[in-house]
Amino acid sequence: MRNFLVLLLLVCFLTPILSADDDTKAPDANTKTSGRIDAAGTVLDEIQAAPDQRIPEEVLGSAECVAVVPSMLKGGFVFGARYGRGVASCRTPKGWSAPAFFTISGGSFGLQIGGQAVDLVMLIMNKSGMDNLLSSQFKLGADASAAAGPVGRHASADTDWKMRAQVLTYSRARGLFAGLELHGAVIKQDKDSTREFYGRMVPFKTSLKGDIEAPKSAYPFLSTLAKWAQSAAK
Repeated sequence: MRNFLVLLLLVCFLTPILSADDDTKAPDANTKTSGRIDAAGTVLDEIQAAPDQRIPEEVLGSAECVAVVPSMLKGGFVFGARYGRGVASCRTPKGWSAPAFFTISGGSFGLQIGGQAVDLVMLIMNKSGMDNLLSSQFKLGADASAAAGPVGRHASADTDWKMRAQVLTYSRARGLFAGLELHGAVIKQDKDSTREFYGRMVPFKTSLKGDIEAPKSAYPFLSTLAKWAQSAAK
């Protein structure tokens, strides 16, 4: 019953957000996945271009994997719900891996009201977090510890971001919403988008461990990621 209420509330609060796309012709499947790649690169580029509100260089430089969800939808009235589709890449000896597509979904309970589209960035900071990602399904706060990441050009020396979480989360909001909680969100492979992008099923491990070459259409995200990661590593 609770799941039904969460779904109903999500539809009610996010209908105005989604209706903006109703008057446009839906793109074909490959255009949708390529568009997500482009959007992920744009989100990361814009966040890192901000002088004082960005992912600190040393934090991004230490991340094993980076996952971006352009426009994760959130809505709620006491009960909350969220859903988004994103793309991830991990460090390999040859550079950043071919993209892996995933969904993030789940409900929350708390003092919250409104609807919102949020750009979400998740940094997987260590091998344990990467192992969870490679499993192709895990829950934040249960299978993998998660915490809000530090913000700024550099992380303060007194922060314990290296120790406190497997996943550091960042969000950029466009709209009004009271309350933001990622604990309990489930991340799993987006098999439909994977087939659309690659033309066949590609397991998470195959793409994220660098066992498959990244198509040229993945470069808008991977090139942006490599640019900022290289800058962070200096």
